[in-house]
Amino acid sequence: MGFYLNPSDKGFWKSVRSEIYVDKTGLIACTNKVINTEEQYICVSRPRRFGKSMALKMLAAYYSRGCASADLFKGFQIERDATFREHLNQYNVIFLNMQQFMVQAAHGQEIDYLEQEVVEELLEEYGALLNGQKRGLAATLRKIYAKTEKQFIFLIDEWDCVMRERQEAETMQKQYLDFLRDLLKDQPYVALAYMTGILPVKKYGQHSALNMFWEYSMTDPFDYEAYTGFTENEVSGLCERYGMDFAQISNWYDGYQFRQFRHVYNPRSVVAAMKSHVLSNYWTSTETYEALKIYIDMDFDGLRSDIVQMLGGARIRINTFSFQNDMRNLQTKDDVLTLLVHLGYLGYDAESREAFIPNKEILGEFENAMSVNGWANVMQILKASEQLLEDTLQGNAERVARALDKAHTQAASILTYNDENSLSCAIGLAYYSARKEYRLIRELPTGKGYADIVFLPLPCVNKPALVVELKYHKTAHAAIQQIKDRQYTQALEGYTGELIMVGINYDKDRTDKPHSCVIERYRKPAGAL
Repeated sequence: MGFYLNPSDKGFWKSVRSEIYVDKTGLIACTNKVINTEEQYICVSRPRRFGKSMALKMLAAYYSRGCASADLFKGFQIERDATFREHLNQYNVIFLNMQQFMVQAAHGQEIDYLEQEVVEELLEEYGALLNGQKRGLAATLRKIYAKTEKQFIFLIDEWDCVMRERQEAETMQKQYLDFLRDLLKDQPYVALAYMTGILPVKKYGQHSALNMFWEYSMTDPFDYEAYTGFTENEVSGLCERYGMDFAQISNWYDGYQFRQFRHVYNPRSVVAAMKSHVLSNYWTSTETYEALKIYIDMDFDGLRSDIVQMLGGARIRINTFSFQNDMRNLQTKDDVLTLLVHLGYLGYDAESREAFIPNKEILGEFENAMSVNGWANVMQILKASEQLLEDTLQGNAERVARALDKAHTQAASILTYNDENSLSCAIGLAYYSARKEYRLIRELPTGKGYADIVFLPLPCVNKPALVVELKYHKTAHAAIQQIKDRQYTQALEGYTGELIMVGINYDKDRTDKPHSCVIERYRKPAGAL
């Protein structure tokens, strides 16, 4: 049992002994399935604090010949899997945290230091087989395998730290990729290689040394969806256990969407909220807002408009395929937005290929990033949004119209009203503060059409729901009439309180007062469907 070679199961032991542990051992069945197959090279990329390191500790505890871990997995999902006993503690495991070598080694000596450290442990264990001769890491492993026919499983954490922290050192990056390729690709001693990082593996410039890896990322995690974060059922169970309001937790931390699991939560934030019973920005507090600001301030045509539209609740279609999977070679706004998806600042729907701001926690981080320089007009709109909501709730249509006129003037340099969809984005931005107490739904299906914007109050909020209908070059009264004619209010199943209908029209030919507004109250009859 060593630090790199066949580590102990203490890391996973600590995890399962923690106050909150969510069973993700089903991941082991996925990795068992690909051992010694063409799919044995796995790169799983996730944002920081999404449980990547914990998963590696679990895999090390399960596979390592230095452990006897059957009791540690008792009662968990993997124990019921047919492959559980077949692979349990059957492999030599090499566990590498690349961040450690980056910190401890002299600049430019990271690879040499890594090889030295790991080979020394191998010599301690297999010195007799190696005749005490010191070789490179790959050569040493080949010699051990030739003598023992025992394969190795490689678990590599923070695999991409070289690309993230040495962004300018392209020569070093290529040397590092060549090292990983020579260590892992087509080597008979490799049974499985499982790497984690923030960035997926593809290529850097013209260099694609690691093309043997299968990628499971935030843009498409495939079979690993359930292990990307906490699922809706898992969070619901935690809310029941800790007496937390599920709707509030969802508003704060839900929002990451995949093909099968449409509601995936930030694990770190959910755990912190459960333990403290306080809803706050936990995930984003581990890094300053400046990290996000660097990217949203980049001068790519249309980037600012897309950010503002997403602040207003819109989804933006992006092309994720041009992204080179690094943090330096950003050529288009799509590259920037794709990077923000991998960093966790944006959610991504692979089916519609749309990016969006996932939840209240991340909304706050965008607001923090825009509060310093360059976004003054947008910040003025956000600050005015609380008064706009209050005027709406009080039925003051004239003040609402004037506020929308002002917001339009402030946003004119970034947003352009071309149609009802762009108007919807602008209105969503103007009502930004409503998302603190409401759930915003754009294009809510009603059976007789789609309501443009619906604000549903959270269960703990004693405020009426809002149904907002938008018109472009028509009248606000026509918008109200459409709400009534198409019975949009009936779409709010389970809501029996007061509703407010808001009709808004935009007439670009009226430069003095382009917005008009009509507000009516509607009380849904008790017992109505």
